Formats: sequence, C-alpha cells, structure tokens
Amino acid sequence: METIIQTVDVLVIGGGTAGPMAAVKAKEANPKLRVLLLEKANVKRSGAISMGMDGLNNAVVPGFATPEQYVKEITTANDGIVNQKTVMAYAQNSYAMIEELDQWGVKFEKDETGDYAMRKVHHMGTYVLPMPEGHDIKKVLYRRLKRTRVEITNRLVATRLLLAADGSIAGAMAFDCRTGDFHVIRAKSVVLSTGAAGRLGLPSSGYLFGTYENPTNAGDGYSMAYHAGAELSGIECFQINPLIKDYNGPACAYVTGPFGGFTTNNKGERFIECDYWSGQMMQEFYNELQGGNGPVFLKLDHLAEETISTIETILHTNERPSRGRFHEGRGTNYREQMVEMHISEIGLCSGHSASGVWVDEHAATTVPGLYAAGDLACVPHNYMLGAFVYGKLAGESAAQRCAEIELVAMDDAQVELERTRVWAPLLVKDGLPPSQVEYKLRRMVNDYLQPPKVTRKMEIGLTRFEAIRADLEHMSAAGPHELMRAMEVHAIRDCAEMAARASLYRTESRWGLYHNRVDFPEQNDKDWFVHVQVKKVDGEMTCFKRPIEPYIVSLDDDEKNAYNHLRVRKDSDKEVSAAAPEVAHAH
Repeated sequence: METIIQTVDVLVIGGGTAGPMAAVKAKEANPKLRVLLLEKANVKRSGAISMGMDGLNNAVVPGFATPEQYVKEITTANDGIVNQKTVMAYAQNSYAMIEELDQWGVKFEKDETGDYAMRKVHHMGTYVLPMPEGHDIKKVLYRRLKRTRVEITNRLVATRLLLAADGSIAGAMAFDCRTGDFHVIRAKSVVLSTGAAGRLGLPSSGYLFGTYENPTNAGDGYSMAYHAGAELSGIECFQINPLIKDYNGPACAYVTGPFGGFTTNNKGERFIECDYWSGQMMQEFYNELQGGNGPVFLKLDHLAEETISTIETILHTNERPSRGRFHEGRGTNYREQMVEMHISEIGLCSGHSASGVWVDEHAATTVPGLYAAGDLACVPHNYMLGAFVYGKLAGESAAQRCAEIELVAMDDAQVELERTRVWAPLLVKDGLPPSQVEYKLRRMVNDYLQPPKVTRKMEIGLTRFEAIRADLEHMSAAGPHELMRAMEVHAIRDCAEMAARASLYRTESRWGLYHNRVDFPEQNDKDWFVHVQVKKVDGEMTCFKRPIEPYIVSLDDDEKNAYNHLRVRKDSDKEVSAAAPEVAHAH
C-alpha cells in the first residue's frame, strides 16, 4: 500500500447532493481552479438522492410564499432556535436555484399555464413542488459535473481534515477502499458535504443498513469537522423518522399530503392537523402510541383510483424502488387498507432538526477555509433544495478564498498520525469485526439516548460510549472495504458521544419529541433560548451556549406557538375548553 499526495485548489468531500453543486459552482466561479470531488462510493449513485427524489418540500416560489414567510415558518417549526440569516439566505436563493435546475433538465410539475404546480402540506405556507421524473436528478447533476470539467475521485474514504499551524484548513486525508492506499489531498479550501449521521441509532426494522438516510452516511463529516476544531450545533435535537413498519421508506403523510393522504390512529381518526415533519408532530405521534390509540397509520384508502395511482408512481419509483415489492409481499394495497407506521431510528440531520456543523449565511464554518452544506450543515429544514443552495454558496465561498490565500505547508506529523490510525485494523489479527462493534454501539444509542430522554440513562450511555473507545483499537479489517466499515464505526462513536453530551447539557424540553427530557419536562426560554454548541477544546469534547442572533423577521405570539397546536381537537375537547372558565369562576 502506498501514500499518494496530490494538490488541488478546492476539495469537495461527498458526492451526493450538495457536493456536486459546490464543485460545479466553484468551477464556474473560476474555471482555472483545480476542483476535486471526493466520494467514498460513486458520484453517479450516491447520497440521499441516490434513488431520486419525489419533489421539493421547501420551494419558495413567488406568488405562493415570500422569503419572509418561509423564515417565519422555519423559525416556528424549530422552536425559535435558528440563525435566521442562514434560513433567509436559503429562501432568497430558492427560486433562482429552481429555475437553474429547470434549465439543466430537472423536470418539475407544472400546471396548464406552464407555472410551477405548487402543493400545500406545511402548517402555514405553500412550499411543495413535485418532481414527476425525480429519479433522473443524479444523471442531471453528473452531466453538469462533466460539462464543467470537475475532477472526480470515487472510492476514496475521507477520515480527517489536514490543518495548518494557525488552525486553518490545509486539505484532507483519505484512503482507497479498494486498494488501501493512503491519500493526502492538499487544498486551499475544503467543502464538507457528507450528509446526515444516519447510522446513529438502530432502525426498528432490525436491519443494520435499513436506515431512512442513505445507509453509507455514518456521520463521517460530523466527526471530521469536530476533530478539526469546528463548532457543531443542535446535536441534542435528534431527527426521529416516522416510517413504514419494517421498511426504511417514509410512510408519513408529508409525501402524500398534497394528494389527500394523512396520518391517523388505529380508529382511522386524524389526530394532527399538519403532517409536515417537526418535533411536535413526532410528539403527537408518540402520544397517540402511548395513549393506547396505536398503531399509527397512513390513510390513503379514501382517495380516488387515479390519485392513488399517481402516489404509487411517485413512491414506488422516485422514493424507494423496492417499495412496491415490499407492499406486494405484505399484501398491502393502498386502496383497501391503511399502511402501518412506526417511530424508527434516531439520527442527526439538518433536514428536520438542524443538527449539524455550524455555518453562517455563506456556508462558512468556524474553521477558516472549511465550508459545509447539505444535511451536514446546521441550517434547519434544509432538504434537497437547501443542499443545492448551500452547495452553491459553499462552492462560491471556497473559490473566493482560493484567490485570497497561498497553499500552506503540509504537516508531516499529522499525516503520519492519521495513516497509523487508519491502517491499524489491517494489522490486527483475529480482532473484533467492525459490524459487531457497530451493532453494539448503535444498540446502546437506542437503549440510552432514544427520546423521551432520561438523565441517568444518558449518563450510563455516555459511560458506554467512552468504554467503546477501547473496542475500536481491537477491530480488525480483512481488507480495504472492511477498513471503511471500521473507520465508519469511529465516526458513529464520535456522533453518539456528541449526542449524549449535548442532550445532557440542555436541561429543558424543546422541539417536541426531538428533545423531550422526562426529568426536565418544561421549555425554559429564560436559560435555554440559545444554541447549544459542541467543540473540541484542548482535546476534550465541550458544550457551550451561543446566543441567538437578533431576528431579521419578527414573529407574533400566534406564529411562535403555531406548532404547539397541531393536535386535532374533537368537539368534546372544545366543549370542555369552553366550559372550563365557568367552572373556574364557580370555584
């Protein structure tokens, strides 16, 4: 096995959604730059959109919503814990990005006049734009990469970022998961776009790789950013997925809601007004299960045949190609019965919760020269279009930095240290299989971190995650591919520790089920209306508060509390509510 050193201007790590856009935009900003896109699988079929996407669920289109309305929606959905500047940067660039993707060949649903056919599913605004041929989106992206002459390297697994003496970025280190060769890529700027930490908790399905997120997303970027000294934010706000029972595809009604589908309890009754994913929506889901009204179902059997056929086309091609076969095997037919749902694994993702690497409105992290985009970056409710927008911002920012600085000297000691760490499992004979350590680690995440969170359980979990450090040294890898799995376990362990420490640090409940602490059940704005940050300080994982920047779009009280009123109120509830003041007055 060799050590290979190369030099580029902009290094983009992760070839899913945000990464290709970042690479394209860096190259377009300055065609003379050498831009390298690094991917541990293959850029043609990697990332959260590897199988395509059914549509945009956060499209800010003129005539349907304004950037200001969108900022209000997201501020409300995230319980006020947002940097509004980052949300506004997305909202202001949303429509231009849709138009550009349209020009590139991405097919969006349009009405008879040629305008975008927008659908409503959110609590307040209208932001859903279906993509009838969303399964082709990776092809469109790949064509763009080739057209702009971006260099692509597949099968390289990035493990650590390379730092200059002043703490700024100097590149990254990686290994080839087919040959085992160690790679050092020197760069003036690096864009991290490695996706969510999807393999944090074990899915309820029992499958090690049955996660809702792309199963190769092991939190590599979270770990790399942390060890480089970057701030991470919102790690205590877990993403919890409502999925089809025993299957990793979304059953939730935000996919089918625009067509008339909705979430029900076992009586077929709707119990939440808005099916858009939020912590409060998941809390109501949990409450229904705990209240004896479970299981929870996706209801489609009341819809017309042509509507169901349209839904099937979307869900069985764009969302998950295996979905149709799964339902066929189960004997489930949308027309005749409801689809059972459950609460599946927990993970870290900006998509629904803002758990990620701290960035500003230009996609810059707190480490000079390091940028982040997509599900990794802590912009709440970012999703696919947000990944494209922040990919663009990151690529342009990274290109600009290249014009301002010189390439720094390489630190040989860092390279030697990382090479020794990465190759270590290849030298261990008859050690622990990575899959075994991963299963143990992720089972402990479920056992000790799954919301509702209990302080003593999380403390035990933290002790367990610390103890698993010793197991890491005993992992053995039979070859380069298994070596990749071993390195992923290192990243998963880092993410588990971050999740435990951040969750213990925020002593209140917030975001519905996402951070429901049993022994701190109340929301405490006085002490905790802040961002909770995680950072490596003097080699130790440290949590601290970051103040929320003044809002640029103000909200009134009704808007702030909108997501607290998602539960459908029955007539009996309304009668009790109306009678309550009279009873109180009588006493």
